[in-house]
Amino acid sequence: MSDRSLRGMRLGAQSMETESGVEPAPRQRVEYRCEDGEQVFVTFAIEAEIPPVWVSKTGKEALLVNGEKPTDSNEKAVRTHWDMLLERRTLPELEQILDDRLKILRERRSVRS
Repeated sequence: MSDRSLRGMRLGAQSMETESGVEPAPRQRVEYRCEDGEQVFVTFAIEAEIPPVWVSKTGKEALLVNGEKPTDSNEKAVRTHWDMLLERRTLPELEQILDDRLKILRERRSVRS
C-alpha cells in the first residue's frame, strides 16, 4: 500500500496542470472613491456590468469615478401608522369613529359622577 502513495504532494491543494498557453480573460481596472478621498481599485472582466457603488475593505461606500451617481429608487418610502390607517379608512369614516368613541367616553364619565 505504501508503494502506491504519492509522497511530497498535497492532494487537492495543487494541480499538475501548467499554465502555459492559457490566456486570462481581458480585464479592466475600475476606480472608486469614498467621500473622505480614499481610493478603491477593483478589477472586472471587460464584459462585466460595473456597479455604481462599491464597499471598500474599511466598510465605507465608494462611488464610481466618472460614473453616474446612483439613485435610491429601490428603497421603499417609509410608511407611518397614519399612512396605513388612511389606506383602510377615509377621513369621514375616521371622524365618525372618533365621534362615536368620544360619545361612549362621555357617557361613562356621566355614569360615574
